Amino acid sequence: MKYDWILFDADDTLFHFDAFKGMQLMFSRKGLDFSEQDYQHYQQVNKPLWVDYQNGVITAAELKHIRFQSWAEKIGTTTAELNSAFLEAMADICTLLPGARELMQALQGKAKLGIITNGFTELQDVRLTRTGMKDYFEHVVISEQVGVAKPDAGIFNHALTVMGDPDKTRVLMVGDNPHSDILGGLNAGLETCWLNIHQAEKPHGIDAHYEVSSLAELQSILLA
Repeated sequence: MKYDWILFDADDTLFHFDAFKGMQLMFSRKGLDFSEQDYQHYQQVNKPLWVDYQNGVITAAELKHIRFQSWAEKIGTTTAELNSAFLEAMADICTLLPGARELMQALQGKAKLGIITNGFTELQDVRLTRTGMKDYFEHVVISEQVGVAKPDAGIFNHALTVMGDPDKTRVLMVGDNPHSDILGGLNAGLETCWLNIHQAEKPHGIDAHYEVSSLAELQSILLA
């Protein structure tokens, strides 16, 4: 095995993250319909916030507040309550990506495994527990707790410190987002693998060491 450590992003790398489905479930529990159009409006607010969060412009707390502000006002609740209800719904609908469990089982004992995620603390532990994935990972590093988000090298450096400062050439970062996962890994001096399930066009100037279209393909490369 070429690597001592393999680090994974969480959302859309190990776990399906269907935010529309999560929002629908959350609002249905409140007796409200949530349409595709409602979701488009929400994403117009939400998407730029995640870019700002990745760029260190806003904090996790600000992101959580602003993304649900208009909804909280509309239905007479708090943004904190909506965030918790949303993350609870996301945990309830959580499923693994195809090949995720098989990959962890195949790597167990051959490399140490970790997660670096910009996702929120409230969701990570419950999701890992419910999917039976918790025991595979030595460390789960969450940007909300570290105070700096991917692609900032700071969160990767924090993870490497927690991991006992391994040889960077023997650490692989795997993720679906070229800007946060791949660029972040490269900034920190790690080898990287872009999980490009939807065959997106490669962003200019972000060159991962590997590109795979499935976790099964990654498994065959790592265990070749």
